[in-house]
Amino acid sequence: MSERDQARVGVLLRKWRQRRKLSQLELALKAGSSARHVSCVETGRAQPSREMVLRLAATLDVPLRERNTLLLAAGYAPAYRESGLDDDGFAAVRAALDTMLTAHEPYPAVVVDRWWNVRLGNRAMTVLTGDTPEHLLAPAPNVFRLVLHPDGLAPKLVNYGQVRSLFLERLHRQVEETGDPHLEALLSEVRGYPAPPGAEGSAGADPVLRSPVEVPLRVRTPHGELAMFSTMATFGAPGDVTLSELAIELFYPLDDATAALLRGLGDVTLGPPPDTAGVPASVGRSGGPR
Repeated sequence: MSERDQARVGVLLRKWRQRRKLSQLELALKAGSSARHVSCVETGRAQPSREMVLRLAATLDVPLRERNTLLLAAGYAPAYRESGLDDDGFAAVRAALDTMLTAHEPYPAVVVDRWWNVRLGNRAMTVLTGDTPEHLLAPAPNVFRLVLHPDGLAPKLVNYGQVRSLFLERLHRQVEETGDPHLEALLSEVRGYPAPPGAEGSAGADPVLRSPVEVPLRVRTPHGELAMFSTMATFGAPGDVTLSELAIELFYPLDDATAALLRGLGDVTLGPPPDTAGVPASVGRSGGPR
């Protein structure tokens, strides 16, 4: 391995250490190493072993995708595979996702990746996305674009200012935690969206609490106003890049009126659930696996 390659992995590790706001000594103590060795790795004076790269990455809570990047930069093969949702080895996970999405009906639910692209969704999501224009659905729907774009949900949001502030704060926090350039570009994009005419709040809206219950998603629909909050679920101890990046967002009614409205719409529009586990859920028949 060249000195240049050694320096590259060191630079990457230093960025992650600084992102986690740890000193070299603090990282060394947490990882069972020495501050001198960490310093030598970061400056390229020492070649870290594969085990040391993985140990430092785990200590720094580096995402699996970036752990592979660190290993490659250090001259080692990636440790984590990246599956497709339709891969044979992913069948059990895909079946579990489809089961959770279907079981949550008549309430909306989606599966998103690390960039908030919608990978799967249940049929109840059409209540929110049924009239979304094609340019927000291709190549894959993105939660932030769907909610904040003036051609998406934004004009229908009763509490647009609150939702916008919460979403931007959430995305900014992710950018700070990961340094992901795709998320950074998404943040820059959605920050530039104009507020829909007559929308409550603006770019200068007061900060809000992070609790989704404190900031519900309040949406005007032809059938009445929906008030919902959401919870996020992830897979425990993932050993696959794709699995580590998937999250399931489940929407729940915040009041009895919303629950009754969603149940009524479900009775009319959903019909019986699919009788085949392999039938993919979708968001308005979009947003399937990439």
